[in-house]
Amino acid sequence: GSGGFRKRKHDNFPHGQRREEKENVNPSSALMTSFKSFQLELDTRHDKYERLVKLSRDITIESKRTIFLLHRFTSAPNGEEILNESEVKLDAVRRKIKQVAQELIGEDMYQFHRAISPGLQEYVEAVSFQYFIKTRSLISVEEINKQLIFTVEDREETTNTTSNSHDKQPHTWSLKVTPVDYLLGVADLTGELMRLCISSVGNGDIDTPFELSQFLRQIYDGFTFIGNTGPYEVSKKLYTLKQSLAKVENACYTLKVRGSEIPKHMLADVFSTKTELIDQEEGLS
Repeated sequence: GSGGFRKRKHDNFPHGQRREEKENVNPSSALMTSFKSFQLELDTRHDKYERLVKLSRDITIESKRTIFLLHRFTSAPNGEEILNESEVKLDAVRRKIKQVAQELIGEDMYQFHRAISPGLQEYVEAVSFQYFIKTRSLISVEEINKQLIFTVEDREETTNTTSNSHDKQPHTWSLKVTPVDYLLGVADLTGELMRLCISSVGNGDIDTPFELSQFLRQIYDGFTFIGNTGPYEVSKKLYTLKQSLAKVENACYTLKVRGSEIPKHMLADVFSTKTELIDQEEGLS
């Protein structure tokens, strides 16, 4: 009747009969052997996925620390020391990426892409931010991938086994940043450039905001060419990119119109007030 429990099919069989069927299963049969191999393969893949998630988390943390360090470039008395220290931090990040590349040897990277994608995006953001500070230009994905080619001589294999001299070849492996991870990292870069604009205004640097405005405009134009034809994550980042561009352009407008009448130490306060108004208007719209 209505409201009653449905009787399952195996409830028709006595409990003792089901137990006897389990005891009669031959563990060495071909079917059980196949399922045990499937279980081992799935457990191994799951363990590798978890290791990659932890490595990606470490890459994200170290890349964020590098970005925080690079923001001190505008206020530090010696910017070259900041750049050298950031290079040391990025080398440590690349060692983590090297471990990721070792885990993916012989594997399809796209099966584990969700595990490593957040770390790679943060690394692209950190590298492109450092590259912009050095050269005032955008690093390409090819240049990023050139830095992710690792070569190490496998000494353990050559010492434990008697091999010929031609077997002592260095092992080379790499990890390529996908175009989607590159685009997402560049989209996040625009937020750091907007913060760089704020700190530059606070330090009395009037030229950098106009330079950043042109650079962000070029990046925004490039993303608009992709539009809705690209991946969903890329189109979702377009709104944040537009916000960063609007804030930098508003800073340039304030500097151009009222820059001469506002003291330099008050420009950052005026700019931060304007950006808060922009955020409120966009939230109401």
